Amino acid sequence: MLLLFACLVLGMVVARWAKPPAGAVPGINWWVINVALPALVLDLIPRVKFDAQLWLPVAAMFIVFGGAWLLFGLLGPRLGWSRGRIGALTLVCGLGNTSFMGYPMIQALHGQAGLSLAVVADQLGTFPLLASGGVMVASIYAGRSASAGVIVRRILTFPAFVALIAGIVAGVLGGWPTALHDVFAPLGATLTPLALFSVGMQFRFQLGRGQADALALGLGWKLLLAPLLCWLLARASGVGGLVMTVSVLQAAMAPMISAAILADEYELDPQIANAVLGAGIVLSLLTIPLGNALLPAN
Repeated sequence: MLLLFACLVLGMVVARWAKPPAGAVPGINWWVINVALPALVLDLIPRVKFDAQLWLPVAAMFIVFGGAWLLFGLLGPRLGWSRGRIGALTLVCGLGNTSFMGYPMIQALHGQAGLSLAVVADQLGTFPLLASGGVMVASIYAGRSASAGVIVRRILTFPAFVALIAGIVAGVLGGWPTALHDVFAPLGATLTPLALFSVGMQFRFQLGRGQADALALGLGWKLLLAPLLCWLLARASGVGGLVMTVSVLQAAMAPMISAAILADEYELDPQIANAVLGAGIVLSLLTIPLGNALLPAN
């Protein structure tokens, strides 16, 4: 956990005072998404023991997204919110930062066993939702059309998704040779420091007038109500232990940076999207360890 805080704070300090090159953040993100994340997936997935309970981490991500869309779609018009604000809150409060922050935090709290479950939630839950539901929500509330072909192509060509398929095949065939594992492991290990450093460099928090209610409702759903619903689902279905814990913690992760970027690209109230993102990152550094202390460890 100290490493997470150190990398996050270092990123904030560098962005504010060190004057990094203009392309530093995109360059770091490119490495994380196209090299570190696929390597981590290739390293972990062959060692995951798939069982009947692994539906929960995936279902939890769909609950978070679908619940956000339903909640803000119903509340927004009654509170006088613009379509842009409804779309922005659906994106940033329905899609969690289950990779850049989720992987390091779950690994810090539950080691490699927890990290393997975090990968399942992210790659089979959050990422497909970003590429499909996220684009749909952005298009609908921005008044644009979303092409099914483009959505499918995004999913099938995403490096980590390709690595996921390769990792599953490798696991069925008995796993990777030791030499390949010795390559994937150190490459994947670069994800934690670089991802949190990148999050720190991108951290912003500017709350405008009349945005407090949207901020409170958005973070109330993302950090409290959504993980509580996932916990209730786990209890009702008899899923417990580490699978329950990781599923709930991934549901409680801070809003996704890519979701805020998507909101900005589609001009969906980017100011509230970035305010929720910044506040969510800070608060989740407290709420995730607290929630973990209340959940079963194994």
